[in-house]
Amino acid sequence: MGACCDDECALDRLQGKQRVTLIRVLLINAIMFVLIVLAALFAQSAALFSDSLDNLGDALTYGLSLYVVSKSASSKALVALFKGGLIFIAASLVVAQVVYRLLHPVVPSFELMGLFSVLGLVANGVCLFLLWQHRHEDINMSSVFECSRNDIASNLSVIFAAIGVWVFESGWPDIILASLLALMLLNSSARVIKGACLELKKPAD
Repeated sequence: MGACCDDECALDRLQGKQRVTLIRVLLINAIMFVLIVLAALFAQSAALFSDSLDNLGDALTYGLSLYVVSKSASSKALVALFKGGLIFIAASLVVAQVVYRLLHPVVPSFELMGLFSVLGLVANGVCLFLLWQHRHEDINMSSVFECSRNDIASNLSVIFAAIGVWVFESGWPDIILASLLALMLLNSSARVIKGACLELKKPAD
């Protein structure tokens, strides 16, 4: 009886820590989405636009992850599957933005790209630090960690894109980096969906 109580108390403490972390990273990403999407519109940057979609997708997935913290493993796997779908949709939107920029070429503002990508890098670095301790706890938190790690790569890519736009005075670095980000998102989507499907195939406890 005592052992069962100890296990339940330990689980409650773990889920409580997960909730606190998810609320924090949810707020960070919601704020960053608003800031970066506005910057992307002013800068006319496809790479920065893809970065803002990362933040939006993460805010949504953190909210879903918060909902299933105390749910069953199968519920967490279903939500992870949905997260994989959201990442895929984000990748598709980035591809659409790249196609639009190819048809309507423009030299984006490297100043805004650099400033807001650095700001995003700091914010997402904080999120990754907060999520690091939860990365192996369950499918729910591991998929959340995957999203946060994507953001770091996305921010660094936009910084390189901004440098390329500045050096070459061309929109091509922005388009190329946005395309690479789309590929990264597609790969991440596949990993999350695969992990969720494997979890769903496990026999129920």
